[in-house]
Amino acid sequence: MANLTLVQAINLALIQEMERDERVLILGEDVGLNGGVFRVTEGLHKRFGDKRVVDTPLAESGIIGASIGLAMAGLRPIPEIQFEGFLGPAYDQICSHAARMRTRTRGAMTVPLTIRIPVGGGIHAPELHSDSPETIYIHQPGIKVVMPSSPYDAKGLLISAIRDPDPVMFFEPKRIYRAFREEVPEDEYTLPLGKARVVCEGNEMTIVSWGASVVQCMQAIERGGRSIELIDLRTLYPFDMDAVEASVKKTGRCVIVHEAPKTCGFGAEIAARIMERCFLYLESPVQRVAGFDTIMPYYKLELDYMPDADRIARAIEETAAY
Repeated sequence: MANLTLVQAINLALIQEMERDERVLILGEDVGLNGGVFRVTEGLHKRFGDKRVVDTPLAESGIIGASIGLAMAGLRPIPEIQFEGFLGPAYDQICSHAARMRTRTRGAMTVPLTIRIPVGGGIHAPELHSDSPETIYIHQPGIKVVMPSSPYDAKGLLISAIRDPDPVMFFEPKRIYRAFREEVPEDEYTLPLGKARVVCEGNEMTIVSWGASVVQCMQAIERGGRSIELIDLRTLYPFDMDAVEASVKKTGRCVIVHEAPKTCGFGAEIAARIMERCFLYLESPVQRVAGFDTIMPYYKLELDYMPDADRIARAIEETAAY
């Protein structure tokens, strides 16, 4: 076992998949000589050369368009979008082409590419560098959407994403890139896409979350003294509704926590599914703790925007008292 940060776990997954499969290549802005803006791809250019770790122009549409062509030709590209706010120029390629190619060709062609994207706030970055746009891509059929919350999960999920026959959006919560370390097997392993993780078990209430918010949920749980079950979805599409349903039927109460804005955030879909499948088991309304319906603010207010342990703890108490 190695004691790794999330950045190191992703780096190790990339190395092992590139060594295992010569079809795997990385491309993006500054991913080569510079090792990426967060140094996730550090050392890979020297190890694998400029034919497999490719520095590209600043052109997100071109990066994804080229990756789609490479994937259709039989390779396994891993394009990096440097920050989630730069996904806009690539939206057409992702949703009009990558997501639809299997259907468009009636299964004759697939697009096995994994798009890596640092996501979320908490690092005091400028505008267009701190958003949480996962719901946009969850809504698009044909794309799998993954967001890990720990180094162990990041490595296993990324390897599964790279090996998947269809396009995967792999969102990496930048706030926890180096926030903590965790024991991670040095040998390769996979975690199934679409399968949630029960972080801790409880019987009074269920919390559902993903990404960096899972860490804040744990902080709130540890201070409250209640028996709370925390579900980390890990994969957002397809998501493990069976795990959520089983937990909510056991506890009768649910709080959903995510960093993205509240309106039309993925928490709304989860709450609707709980109503459809668990209504007669509920002891209180499902509550959401989310980002506010505004642009991510600048430095002084950034941490006030995102759900923290205090906001989550208040939601826990309000839900428990209903």
